[in-house]
Amino acid sequence: MALPSRQSVGSRIRKTRDIHGGDACIRLTRIPVWVLVNWRRLGLDDAQILDAYPGLDQADLDAAWAYYTEATAEIDTAIAENQGD
Repeated sequence: MALPSRQSVGSRIRKTRDIHGGDACIRLTRIPVWVLVNWRRLGLDDAQILDAYPGLDQADLDAAWAYYTEATAEIDTAIAENQGD
């Protein structure tokens, strides 16, 4: 599967200071990329994630995975900071 172009990643991933503290989120939603990456780490496949988030589409997930490839440390830090003890 080809990765989305930088332009499509940029149009689907947004960072807004007042939404989740500026975490990278999908489009105009409040769904952070780190949440999606964490679901994937927990073993959910794309179809299961899309079932859980019906407002998203495959292109959103592709953009999230591409963003994670480019900003792994950022997303890993967000996951670590948001995991409950």
